[in-house]
Amino acid sequence: MAPEAVAPTPHPYWPRDLHIEGYQPNDRVMWEILTFLFSVSGVFLVGTWFLAGRVAGISAVRRLILCWFMICGFIHGVIEGWFSLYYNIIPRDQSFLSQLWKEYGKGDSRYIIADNFTVCMETVTAWAWGPLSVWTVISFLQNKPYRFVLQLIVSLGQLYGDVLYFYTEYREGFSHSEMWHPIYFWFYFVFMNALWIIIPFSLIVDAWVNLSQAQGTADAARPKSKPKRN
Repeated sequence: MAPEAVAPTPHPYWPRDLHIEGYQPNDRVMWEILTFLFSVSGVFLVGTWFLAGRVAGISAVRRLILCWFMICGFIHGVIEGWFSLYYNIIPRDQSFLSQLWKEYGKGDSRYIIADNFTVCMETVTAWAWGPLSVWTVISFLQNKPYRFVLQLIVSLGQLYGDVLYFYTEYREGFSHSEMWHPIYFWFYFVFMNALWIIIPFSLIVDAWVNLSQAQGTADAARPKSKPKRN
């Protein structure tokens, strides 16, 4: 007698007929996962705000920018770093960060099925933009001359990656989320990722202005060559 087929474990992801090998449902509730994410981000925000306040002449806006980069360092380096290392076991793993990704996957199941673009994009984000975000904070705290160059590089990388993130999903018809769901689609997928469109774009403009001013000052200070006599 042939053995009975084992029915796959039901899952909350889209498309609904998605087969996820070895999937294990979370044993932690949504509020617990989100509380961790926003609490740790809040600790980095407050800590960086006070740390930046010890730098003479730094404005409130610049302090908030440094808070942003420090939070980016945490999210890119730790949370997205976890995904880049363990994407192949996340559906069946019950570690806290794996459960965080399984929760977020309700808004984008590409993180559950280890979509090729998502793995590549998150790996670059984790190991390039994560450390560089922290370096950007340090460079501003130490008033390094290359600080706006770092801000420009990191922000441009974030913007480019997020544009591809949205565009690839658009090309697939937003098939990896429950369209129009107030939490999974609008909050997880749209809002949380739109931050990495709006803020990096603003910081690119800010870096452009500051670097242009610095270059203008350098050009004005450069000795002008005398016209050659015939």
